[in-house]
Amino acid sequence: MTDLKLHMATGPYDRIEALRYGAIKPEGIALDYETRIPVHSIFVGMAEREEFDVSEMSLALYTTKRSRALAGGEAFPFVAIPVFPSRVFRHGNFFINRKTGIKSPKDLEGKRVGIQEYRQSAGVWMRGILRDEYGVDTDTIHWVEGGVDVPRKASASDVRPEREVTISELTDHDTLSAALSGGEIDAVMAARVPASSRVDDSIVRLFPDYRTVEQDWFQRTGIFPIMHTVVIREALYRDNPWMAQSLFAALEASKAKAQEQMRYTGAMMYMTPWMFDDIEEMDRVFGGDDPWLYGLEANRSHLETFMGHLVTEGFLPAPVALDKLFVGVS
Repeated sequence: MTDLKLHMATGPYDRIEALRYGAIKPEGIALDYETRIPVHSIFVGMAEREEFDVSEMSLALYTTKRSRALAGGEAFPFVAIPVFPSRVFRHGNFFINRKTGIKSPKDLEGKRVGIQEYRQSAGVWMRGILRDEYGVDTDTIHWVEGGVDVPRKASASDVRPEREVTISELTDHDTLSAALSGGEIDAVMAARVPASSRVDDSIVRLFPDYRTVEQDWFQRTGIFPIMHTVVIREALYRDNPWMAQSLFAALEASKAKAQEQMRYTGAMMYMTPWMFDDIEEMDRVFGGDDPWLYGLEANRSHLETFMGHLVTEGFLPAPVALDKLFVGVS
């Protein structure tokens, strides 16, 4: 039988390299694998134009639009497999202009805070942290959308909550980094580190010792925040339901290969001078378990917490069963 030809796109991560370069091959599938930076361009290409057969996708974008489609809203013709190629702790992504007098998370109330997109997965997690950990009333914040270091234009794939939220946009020629340094906004909560933090002493992290804060948060919650998942065009999946298991197994094997290479101590696989010490610390924090677990059950509590944030913020009226969002694989 001829292999099914698929065009797949993700970011250029270590965990997909074996699949990308053919060391791992999904059963019954011939992949045309593409990587892009910024990865956001993949989301837009898939959501707006179905540019790929399989792609990485923002967890917030997929969960919101697919849930709305299942409830009878605008079609979003994709299904997801429980693979999560991007996970990031986010306490280190809160930046403030200290001239504003902000000293604690609670001080963000009533301020102008820059974000890339209100529906961005990073922002959903970060606002949830503000509410749950620090009692911040995020409804009092004036949110300002824009690109971090490069101007951003609104996209058709942007999603707004179905409730009143104060959101404005920077002009097409302005950036959050410049606006923070210039005092037009008071803080930035984004997936990227603003360039102004490297040249302006006034721009600092809200949590200077963020690694310790993140590790403490993980120990208490067990959550390593998921940013992205992997989606398949729904029509293609309906015609070839077996492909989900094949892709899942191949992505799992590719990740295992990357972990094996990372732990090879004869030479450093990556340009991080203290990588082996970092790996030892990771093992201490995660108890020797795999931090990058795939599969629905292993990530159910993470996904349910994220879904709760989407409901709280008005993106969804009620939680949606995860089994309706992710196809069955093992």
